[in-house]
Amino acid sequence: MTSALQDKRFAYRPAKFGRYMAEPSPKERNDSLSIPWVDAVRFIRQLSHDLRNHLNAIELQSVYISELEGDANLEGEISRLREMISGLTSTLQHVSGVLGDVKPNMISYRASDFVEDLRKKIALEFPNESSEISWEVKLGNTVLNIDPQLLQEAIIELFANAFRHDRGKETLTAEARIDKNRFLFTLREPKTGFELSTQNWGREPLRKVSHGHYGLGLNRVRTILEAHGGEMHAEYEPKASVLVTALVLPLSREKA
Repeated sequence: MTSALQDKRFAYRPAKFGRYMAEPSPKERNDSLSIPWVDAVRFIRQLSHDLRNHLNAIELQSVYISELEGDANLEGEISRLREMISGLTSTLQHVSGVLGDVKPNMISYRASDFVEDLRKKIALEFPNESSEISWEVKLGNTVLNIDPQLLQEAIIELFANAFRHDRGKETLTAEARIDKNRFLFTLREPKTGFELSTQNWGREPLRKVSHGHYGLGLNRVRTILEAHGGEMHAEYEPKASVLVTALVLPLSREKA
């Protein structure tokens, strides 16, 4: 028979001085772990650094072994091992990169030139999908004060997400224009389905994790925008099944 104690909502354990204190049962406890983001970043950076060191050592050892043996089958297996190690190293380098400090090197850059460079980079990054983007650019001779490489990284991350997650059949629409003395870049993504909240878009790293993806990209985008004095906003339009992401940047005071 089940004892009366087992039916209680609280389990009991002895405490100091022979007293007993009530402890919530597992169902009653809140086991969620809350860690400051800065501590999580520091941990992941260090872990990534340590693992990369081990992987580099393994790869060097595999090179040494391949030079010792002349067996073709063994050389093939070692080559595959090196490819696997290289893949892990690339993943860790990516994680370290998106968690790195954002310290933009600001320069004056014509907005139209930036968008043209961006389009060329996207064509290289996504050769099979870039033709499915509709561009609407109205910038004139506007000058931005930006770190072109960092800002390009942020926008490319948006396209990578658009091509990867629940993409609809329609084309993506990218719009770059000047609005009320601000540079506005808007990406409209057709979606087959969308159930996420956009209230804290880019402020919840590690919330949605899958194989090879760790929910860090949007946080990186927001961090880059804020380091430029800008903002990121997102809104889902259910009637059109479109996710709209807007990046807003102040303009440079310099004239083209």
